[in-house]
Amino acid sequence: MKNFNVKNLSGMIDQMIQWVKSDNGVVTLLVAIATVALWLALGGDGDMIYASAAVVAGTAGGTHVTDGPLTTSVAEEVAPGLLRSEIDNRITKIRPMATPVDQITRCSGSRAAGSMTVQYYSVDTKETETELAKATEGSSDNSPLTLTVAKENMFEASETILVPSITASNGQPLVLYVVSRTQPKTVNVISVNNLDTSSVAVVPAMAKGTKLIRMGRAAGELDVQTTSFEAVPTKADNYCQIFKAQIEQSTLMKLANKEVGWTFSDQEEVAIYDMRLGMEKNFLFGTKAKVNDPTKGEVYLTGGIWNQAGRDHELPFEMKEDDLVSMCYKAFTKNNGSTRKILLAGSKLVEKINQMNFSRLVNAQERVTKWGIDFNEIVSKFGSLYVLPCETFDQCGHECHGLILDPEYVTKYCHIPFQTEKLDLRTSGQRNTDAIVITEASCMVLRYPETHVRVKWRTEAEEAALKAAEEEQ
Repeated sequence: MKNFNVKNLSGMIDQMIQWVKSDNGVVTLLVAIATVALWLALGGDGDMIYASAAVVAGTAGGTHVTDGPLTTSVAEEVAPGLLRSEIDNRITKIRPMATPVDQITRCSGSRAAGSMTVQYYSVDTKETETELAKATEGSSDNSPLTLTVAKENMFEASETILVPSITASNGQPLVLYVVSRTQPKTVNVISVNNLDTSSVAVVPAMAKGTKLIRMGRAAGELDVQTTSFEAVPTKADNYCQIFKAQIEQSTLMKLANKEVGWTFSDQEEVAIYDMRLGMEKNFLFGTKAKVNDPTKGEVYLTGGIWNQAGRDHELPFEMKEDDLVSMCYKAFTKNNGSTRKILLAGSKLVEKINQMNFSRLVNAQERVTKWGIDFNEIVSKFGSLYVLPCETFDQCGHECHGLILDPEYVTKYCHIPFQTEKLDLRTSGQRNTDAIVITEASCMVLRYPETHVRVKWRTEAEEAALKAAEEEQ
């Protein structure tokens, strides 16, 4: 029976008439009539495609192909998007442990960029902690006392301040109420819970450097308004870098007998792996710039996320468990980030962590698999760190360093998604080869820099130099 390729009843009838006039005879006519009957029984909606197969609707909205093979054309027609490019499907499976940053962002999904220059905004929370810039002798009555603080515009009228290092008369930490702010660094406060012998609320004496913590506002019964609060995001940008790899194989090489099954696809996989290794280095330690190539013109270079991280933490040479706890404290507090983060580290830092003895306070025995990568998990009371030795750190001279990333705030932008293009060098008269070129134009940004921390473990020489400097002071 000849192939159906019709989308409506009238077309099917016309084809039946042509068959009857041909030499197919009565059998073909009967089969065609049966097919029309089946089409009508299925609803006759005019959208059914027959190409050497019958497509039948399922009971729950599915689609079934009968009376013929399932071909790519039928699959694309009844299930658009089902078939994916082989290169897209394979790329996240090619040695994911070697390129963790690229791997994580590919699994999480990237954002499309309409330009080679990516501009984005990030915003954090208002600071909650400062200290006294000048000592105060305290107040003798309940009139407001002026305090000078280290950070400008830290406090507003009607806010409350906690002074955890000073105990008030009621046995609790001292709490102050902000009556007004006179200058960017001066505020007038009264005591909330500290009374003198005459039961008068007074502010006690406080030394320079006393920690002050901003708490919530306290409005009066008749208050309708309060000091306004706005957050203005910070604008930043990065450049997408065009990454390319080209694979060629001559016709004779393709036809030659080989001792092993080394094919063009094998070459393609090696090229993708090498390309991803190079991209990983740029994504981590690249410098944002535009350079002028004498032959190509302007070339964009992307900036790495190592330089985008907003915080730093140093670990001593003789690292102990307490130092690891301090690192977790720095990574998980005062930034409103996730409770699960990733530590990508050089080999020497990972070696030092493995040499440590852990108690019940910190657990470093668990293994976790996410994004196709096997991590060792460090569990602390502050949060969990997924630790992974990253060979890119060693290759770029960062054996003693690490980068704590919050995966929720790592974004990859793609101006040109990862794709392959076949080059016809034979027809153009250049070379008698099969060739493809792999291209991606992309960059990586940290949308909330304060949730990411650069970790630097001091070497023995750096530790000795630091101690010598402290002794001289």
